[in-house]
Amino acid sequence: MNIPEILRDTHLWFIVGLGDNPERPAYGVAKFLQDSGKQIVPIYPRAQTVHGEQGFATIADATAHWGAPDVVDVFVRSNRAGEFADQALAAGAKVVWFQLDVIDIEAAKRVESAGVTMVMDRCPVIEARKLGNE
Repeated sequence: MNIPEILRDTHLWFIVGLGDNPERPAYGVAKFLQDSGKQIVPIYPRAQTVHGEQGFATIADATAHWGAPDVVDVFVRSNRAGEFADQALAAGAKVVWFQLDVIDIEAAKRVESAGVTMVMDRCPVIEARKLGNE
């Protein structure tokens, strides 16, 4: 699955690191995705409600409620990203997406070895705008 297909054909996005702070990049990206018709699910330790959507403390908790995500979008430091990639695989995600400046080559190899699409060091808002989707 390539980036245009991901942006067009996916619906359920778990967003790791999405809290209720409007100053954080995850907040704006989540709103963009929601406005684009995606179902967003905040994954944050305090399980905060963001953009009207109930958050969950873990990917496993969200999966128990929603089922397998199409995309797990990761907004954490690179040194923590791998654990969320592994959790995304366990949850049955079709795509693991690491945001800008989130890079973990070993995690990417694990994701790709599992036959799951990996996107790294990219932002869905920027990618959508490149495609003319705003």
